[in-house]
Amino acid sequence: MRKVASWTLLVLLLGGCTVGPDYRRPAADTPRSWRFAEEDTKDLVDTRWWEQFNDPVLNGLINIALTQNKDLKIATARLEEFRGRYELARAALFPQVGAGGSAGRQRSSALGPVPLPATVDNPVELYLGSAYASWELDLWGKLRRGTEAAQADLLSTKEGRRSVILSVVASVAGSYVNLRSLDRQMTIARNTATGRAETYRIFTLRFKEGFVSELELSQSKSEYESALAVVRAFSRAIALQENALSVLLGLNPGAIERGKGLSELELPSVPSGLPSDLLARRPDIRQAEQLLISANAQIGIARSRYFPSISLTGMFGWESTSLSQLFTGPARMWSWAVPFTQPIFTGGSIGAQVAAVEAFRDEAIFQYQKVIQNAFRDVEDALADQRRTRDQLATQEQQVESLQTYAHVARLRYDNGYTSYIEVVDAERSLFDAELAYSQTLGNLFQAMINLYKAMGGGWIIEAEKMIFTAP
Repeated sequence: MRKVASWTLLVLLLGGCTVGPDYRRPAADTPRSWRFAEEDTKDLVDTRWWEQFNDPVLNGLINIALTQNKDLKIATARLEEFRGRYELARAALFPQVGAGGSAGRQRSSALGPVPLPATVDNPVELYLGSAYASWELDLWGKLRRGTEAAQADLLSTKEGRRSVILSVVASVAGSYVNLRSLDRQMTIARNTATGRAETYRIFTLRFKEGFVSELELSQSKSEYESALAVVRAFSRAIALQENALSVLLGLNPGAIERGKGLSELELPSVPSGLPSDLLARRPDIRQAEQLLISANAQIGIARSRYFPSISLTGMFGWESTSLSQLFTGPARMWSWAVPFTQPIFTGGSIGAQVAAVEAFRDEAIFQYQKVIQNAFRDVEDALADQRRTRDQLATQEQQVESLQTYAHVARLRYDNGYTSYIEVVDAERSLFDAELAYSQTLGNLFQAMINLYKAMGGGWIIEAEKMIFTAP
């Protein structure tokens, strides 16, 4: 009994030894504030920000994407895969117990190289029942490091799925805004083409009467055909955008339902947050850290190969040629063993593996730091983009108003014979281009706000994740 207690104590003491470095989060150079910080911000990073557009159609499209998007389904399946891998690694920490049995009848050759004694029954019945167990003693923490690595891989995969959620929601919102921007530009192009078609019709009649020159008629026709070409280009772009958005929704390419127009959508507020908040808000940062934790644990697994591997194995059962005597004392059998292996000469393979995983850990550290820096850049880019785009939009709005006046006056001057038709063409062409540019910039402003919420991350990703499991 004392020997058993001594061995148990020794195993427990050695079991507390875990080789390899424990994980410590690397230091990150975090700026104190954003370079293009906005004063008027709101704490909205944990809310479903896309609902600020106040468009029920957009909300419905995002709901469809969260339940049907194929990339998200792939990410969910991958998460279940790594959950199974974690359970598999964790199971190695516990004893493996099993049982078996057999019953059969066998006849041996009477003419074989070893004659059977007359007292031996032939054929003979044989019954066997046994239980067995094995347990690898985790003296150096190899299995615990393996479980640690598997758990980190599982959490990394979970954060990877959240990154997919972030991307899907932002992509659907951005694609929808771009579609509505194209719709608005298509409307402008169609209205312009309709107006120029009427002008061309009138000029054709006036040319026949000799009131306009062939040059003016050609200019009128050219402007009409130019607008018509723009209409066809936007028609193509809208079809391609609808197809792309359909695939994002997890559907076959097809038409997309429309809600509010681009000018009717409400612009989301600028979300608040400090640079240090990104370490907890961005799933790609959390994913990179879990990959680093896994790489760090792999060092312990590699170093444990320097030390002996010890297991406990045992078997207990019964064997008899008579079923009625199977579970009697004479039929009892048992065995136990302590397999022991110790590498002596490996040609440097263990050292090479340790060096490789340590280098991989260093690579993971730099990758983690790079992801953080890129996250800071994403936010700064989005903040600068939305601010500068607002300024650009205000300027373009004034330009459109000025060109509307210019086109109106030019048309009056031409109708009263004070200027040539070239001035009208120039004014209307400039107005057409300015209206298209304004609509595109308005769409860019909405996209900048979408990018900002995507860059900031936050609890809204968890809210979107809940929608996946609560959807009918």
